Amino acid sequence: MSLQGDPTIEETTGTVGVGSRQGVGTATADLETREDPTGEGGDLEALGVGVEASMLGAVQASNGEAVQVATAAPPQAAPFPPPIPVPRRLTRGRYRGGGFGFQLELRVDVDGHRPQRRVSGDFFNTVGGTTAYFGSFIVHAPTVTVTASTVVIEGLGSFTWAAGAPRIRVTVQRRQIIQPPGSATVEFVTTSGQPGASYLCAFVSQYFRSVQWEQDSVAGAVPFVAYNTGSLPQPPSSPSRVLTVPQAYAEAGIELQIAGTANVIAPDSGGWDDAELHAAMASQFSLWANTPQWMVWLLVANRHVNGWRGIMFDYSDAFQRQGCAVFYDQIQGADPASQRAALRTYVHELGHAFNLMHSWQKDVAVPPQPLGPRNGFGDLSWMNYAQNYQRASDGTAGTAAYWADFPFQFTDSELVHLRHAFYRNVVMGGNAFSVGASEVDPDIFDEPLADRSGLRLELRAKDAFEFGEPVVVELKLSLTDLRGKTTHGHLHPGADFVNIAISGPAGRAVVFRPMIRHCVDTADNVRLDIDNPAIYRSAYIGYGQEGFYFEQPGVYRLRAQYMAADGSRIVSPVLRIKVRHPLTRNDEQVGELMMGEDQGKLLALLGSDSPSLSSGNEALQEVIEKHGKHPLAVYARLVCGINAERDFKLLTPDKELTVRQADTKESIQQLSVVTDLSANGKGIDNITLNQAMRRLARAQAKQGDLEEATAVLDRMVQLFAAKKLKAPVMDTIRTQAETTKAELIAETEK
Repeated sequence: MSLQGDPTIEETTGTVGVGSRQGVGTATADLETREDPTGEGGDLEALGVGVEASMLGAVQASNGEAVQVATAAPPQAAPFPPPIPVPRRLTRGRYRGGGFGFQLELRVDVDGHRPQRRVSGDFFNTVGGTTAYFGSFIVHAPTVTVTASTVVIEGLGSFTWAAGAPRIRVTVQRRQIIQPPGSATVEFVTTSGQPGASYLCAFVSQYFRSVQWEQDSVAGAVPFVAYNTGSLPQPPSSPSRVLTVPQAYAEAGIELQIAGTANVIAPDSGGWDDAELHAAMASQFSLWANTPQWMVWLLVANRHVNGWRGIMFDYSDAFQRQGCAVFYDQIQGADPASQRAALRTYVHELGHAFNLMHSWQKDVAVPPQPLGPRNGFGDLSWMNYAQNYQRASDGTAGTAAYWADFPFQFTDSELVHLRHAFYRNVVMGGNAFSVGASEVDPDIFDEPLADRSGLRLELRAKDAFEFGEPVVVELKLSLTDLRGKTTHGHLHPGADFVNIAISGPAGRAVVFRPMIRHCVDTADNVRLDIDNPAIYRSAYIGYGQEGFYFEQPGVYRLRAQYMAADGSRIVSPVLRIKVRHPLTRNDEQVGELMMGEDQGKLLALLGSDSPSLSSGNEALQEVIEKHGKHPLAVYARLVCGINAERDFKLLTPDKELTVRQADTKESIQQLSVVTDLSANGKGIDNITLNQAMRRLARAQAKQGDLEEATAVLDRMVQLFAAKKLKAPVMDTIRTQAETTKAELIAETEK
């Protein structure tokens, strides 16, 4: 980058317009000699007394008779009341200025509620009629000097570019509360002390950032309004107050403006799945644009098919963290406890849109951030789970302890992120969730020096995958302590208790980041013992928030980390897998058809009717119709078969809910092929096959053939028994088959 393009080192000789420092502070020279340096107004009182004495002297000098009377015994005058000190404005908030073709958004945070003692800013480059983001800076540990007329903040900045003048001096004019806010002058200085560019910035807002929040809801799912924090016991240090979602963010210094029209969507008795929510955002977020912007969408839905409390999801793979949903069946209730929990859920999910991670996950951010007490479970934050909380002082754990200690606020590190993080790391549509750079430390999942957790984590997969083949891994959590162990069963990466690091052929290491993040907010505890020594889960990790993770042929190293219920971090051994080069032109063509961006989303969602993914559906149909005998066609059939089995909800531009009924014939046709191929070792993994056969049984039942549906479930048990799986695993499969049969019979009787 040329020096001319650096907004910090432009020459400032002569008059520089809005960047000029001429005239700054000249109007305050008189006041400096009279005002209290602490800003408490002590000298104003003395100044008032002085004015009173001079007025009395003038009267006596103009009237000789009065002077003679005064020399006798003048009556005592009533004491003159001292003037009331006038408070100062806070040195805090957002300022804006420009010059040299740049616009600067400045944030000053050294005063007011929970100051983080930082200044930061974002530069935008203006050329003609267009404005584009240039870069950001932050001063983490400035020196702050307060005088009667100014607050001067100085320090070495951190930049998103190689700044030629890295030292920053911000001078804010102090004003009384009855006066207009003062301006801020920003000066950039080289390491040798030479002045660089300077900008005069006018006060804009008491808030550090401002976001437009659009919210829709399903009929019957009542949106949260407000909660009085004094309704239930809370920490003595936390004042009772009425909190709305915008007010909770206002306390963090973030303005959440309600924007757009709050639409109510026609009700539907069925729950929403991830694919339907993705499609809903694609059609309903009226403020969405194909660019980073301070806008976010939230849907208040009736329920999620998997019982989630809330999720954060995206419409675009390029512009992420723009949408989230909360589920009314999990947060409903007018009693104080329910309203309190609902408030936390709304603030929590919107926090993910600001790129805030769960409290126990910050060490896998990019770059890694330090964890709070108890490996993050001790954080008193909106971003922790109440049921996971562990009191820092004595380890007391659980929901009751959380609410007894929680002051309804973000932690200091989260405030720094919300107020001062580099623009792309926090703006909706900017960097992917938890990503502030591009890579992760490949040693972040090193084995602990000591492991007394009583648990073992394994990551398993095929030795080799074909080019374009979806990479599916199996996670196994097993017992090593014969006394038994209770922990949670959230083994899928989408629940944020498991992270999988992937090191590619070129050595670049990243953490798999699923397309949709689920907030479970339930313990889901399992007891591992001799009778139930392990739990299993499969996960498709081929596509996520950074796109495809296995695009290039070569050897990949994978390692997983599981956060146990007690805070233990269980690390798996390294798993090595190979992605083969395509052997034929046909292999290459099919692989490319499977690896489009839309196809990746469809694989992650297990199908969708969203018009935004139509090109992906066309590509998968081409694989089935033109390359039906190719080994990879089984995955296209799986996606299309599962999607055809469900009734799919879509929202029209007029907010009308339409439901595409299940295509049972198509589903049975595709899933039957998947089942037959997999039974012969030419298809999908065992866990996914289990899911596919239960969906096939549901399709048969929806078609009216309950007998065939039951036969499919019996065949599933026989198929896995022939694989000689361990007894506890077979017990689980038999239970799943019998539970599904009972559900299908009940649905048929309705």
